[in-house]
Parts: sequence; C-alpha cells; structure tokens
Amino acid sequence: MSAPDLGAWMRRAQEMQGKLAELQRELARRTVQGTAGAGLVTATVTGELRVLSIAIDPKLFAEGDRALLQDLAAAAVNAAIQNAQRLVQEEMQRAAGALALPPPGASG
Repeated sequence: MSAPDLGAWMRRAQEMQGKLAELQRELARRTVQGTAGAGLVTATVTGELRVLSIAIDPKLFAEGDRALLQDLAAAAVNAAIQNAQRLVQEEMQRAAGALALPPPGASG
C-alpha cells in the first residue's frame, strides 16, 4: 500500500464522518408521530427521541378513565419512538450505502 493511497483513504473517511454528522443533525430536526386509541392520543418526537408534544382528544377527558388515558399516552409515545428509531435506521443505512468507503489501495 502506498502513502498516497492511504492519504486519499483517510480524506474519504473524514468526508464520510462529516456527512454522517450532518445527517445526524438533520435527523435531530425531523419529527415523527405515533398514535394510540384510533388517533385519540398523538405523540410527536424528534429524531433524537425527544418527546416534543402529546395531544389528547378531549373525549378522553370526558370519559374520566384515567387508567385508559395513561395507557394510551404511553402507547402513543412508544409508537412515536419506534417510528423515530425506524427513520434513523433507514436514513443511516441509506447514507452508509451512498458513502461506502473502499478499502485502502482500492481504486475508486
């Protein structure tokens, strides 16, 4: 392996690292939702898995079933987190495929 090949490979690795960091920042700004109870409770989370909001249909308050409300809120948050994790996984896989780093010394 020659020194220029290794240098080019290192530059490509640094470029990949920068692009992945930008993707992580972009994903942190994106939001996804999860719902429960046929849409009676909706949770919104970021790509960083931070809960931004929980919206509850007023009908649930009228029913006065506290346990049901708690269960639906938890289910909606869990669904939103799963959706965010799926989004992050899909975007990272897409980026990894697009930024495939050839082995040192390989032409490309």
